[in-house]
Amino acid sequence: MASALAAKMGLNSLRRKQAKNFNVRISTMESDMEFSCEVKRKILEEEIHCPPEASVLLASYAVHAKYGDYDSNVHKPGFLAQEELLPKRVINLYQMTAEMWEVRITACYVEHRGRTRDEAEMEYLKIAQDLDMYGVNYFLIRNKKGTDLLLGVDALGLHIYEPDNRLTPKCSFPWNEIRNISYSDKEFTIKPLDKKTNVFKFNSSRLRVNKLILQLCIGNHDLFMRRRRVDSLEVQQMKAQAREERARKQVERQRLEREKQLREEAERARDELERRLMQLQDEAHMANEALLRSEQTADLLAEKAQIAEEEAKLLAQKAAEAETEMQRIKVTAIRGQEERRLMEQKMLEAEMLALKMAEESERRTKEAEQLKQDLQEARESERRAKHKLLEITSKAVYTPPALLADSMPADLSFSRENLSFDFKDTDMKRLSMEIEKEN
Repeated sequence: MASALAAKMGLNSLRRKQAKNFNVRISTMESDMEFSCEVKRKILEEEIHCPPEASVLLASYAVHAKYGDYDSNVHKPGFLAQEELLPKRVINLYQMTAEMWEVRITACYVEHRGRTRDEAEMEYLKIAQDLDMYGVNYFLIRNKKGTDLLLGVDALGLHIYEPDNRLTPKCSFPWNEIRNISYSDKEFTIKPLDKKTNVFKFNSSRLRVNKLILQLCIGNHDLFMRRRRVDSLEVQQMKAQAREERARKQVERQRLEREKQLREEAERARDELERRLMQLQDEAHMANEALLRSEQTADLLAEKAQIAEEEAKLLAQKAAEAETEMQRIKVTAIRGQEERRLMEQKMLEAEMLALKMAEESERRTKEAEQLKQDLQEARESERRAKHKLLEITSKAVYTPPALLADSMPADLSFSRENLSFDFKDTDMKRLSMEIEKEN
C-alpha cells in the first residue's frame, strides 16, 4: 500500500511538473512571439540600424516564418506585394522596383527550404541580435561640462555616443570592467575596475529616466553575471529538457521530412499514373476513332468497288460500241477514200476545164479586142465614106441637073439614103454575127 501510494504521489508530482513545464513553454512561446514582433517593428521603423544585405536576409526569414516552405504552385509572383518587409531607408537607397525586391527576397526564401517556422523565427532573432543597435536603450544625458550625449545600455555594458551617431560609441564600459555604478540625486557615477581609468560621471534632468537607467543597469549587469555563474540543478534540468525537446523536435522534423518526401513521391507517382492513364485513355479513344474511320473507309471502298465494277461493265459495253463504231468508221473511211479519189479526179477535171476556159477567155478577150479594133476601123471607114459622100454631094449641087442626068449612066445613079443604109446594114450584120459567136 505504501509503495502504491508513493508511486501515485510520484506520478501526480510528475504530472504537475509536466503541466507546469507545458504552461511555461506556452508562455515562453507567446513572449517569444511578442518579442520577435517587437524586434521586427524596431527594424522596420529604423530604431535598429540594419544594412541592406541583412535586411533582405531578415525579410526572407520573416516570410518563411509566416508562410512555411516555399512552394512555386502556391507562392506566385506578387504574393509579397502587400507585405512590409524592408525599411524605407533600404528601399530608397537603391533604384529598384517592388518586383525586383520581391525577386531578391524570394531567392533567399527558397534557400531556407526544410526549416520549420520556429527555426526561421530563431534565425531571424540570431541575425537581429548581431546588429549594432540591437538591444541598446538610448537616453539623453549630459557630462560634467554640460555637453549633450547619449547613453546606451545593453547586455554587454554601457556606451557613450554622440547625439547624431548611434552606431559608433565614443567610449564603452563592459560589465566585466565596471566595479560600481552609483546614483545620487541626478548624477550617475561609473567606477571602472582599473583604478587608473578615470571615473565617468553624467546626469539626467528627469528623475523617472534616472530610475529607468538604474534599473536597466542593474538588470543587465545581473544577467551578465548570471550567464557566467554555474547553472543550478533546476536550470540544468530545464536545459536538459530543452535539449531533449530539441532532439525530439529534430527527430520529429526528420520523420516529417521523410513522410513529406514519401508523400511527394507518392503524389508524383500518382500524378504519373494519372497522366499515363489519361494518355492510355487518349490512345484508346484515338484507336476507337481510327477503327471507326477504318470501318467507314472499308464501307466506302466496298461502295467504290461496286461502283467501279458497274463502271467497268459500262466501259466494256462502251468499248464494244466503240469497236462497232470503229468498224463503221473504217467502212466509212474506205468509202470516203473512194469518194475523195473521185472528188480529186473531178477537181482535176475542173481545174483542166478552168484552165481551158481561162485560155478560151483569153482568146475571146483577144478577139473582142480585135472586134473593137475592127469596129473602130469600120467607124473610121464610115466616117471617111460619109466625108467622101458629102464631097460628092456638094459637087453634085453645083452641077446642073440636066447635065448631070445626061452625063451619068442609068445604072450608076444612087442616092445618099441608099448608100448610107447599105453600109450600115452590112456592119450591123457583121457585129451581130460576132456577138453570137462570142456568146
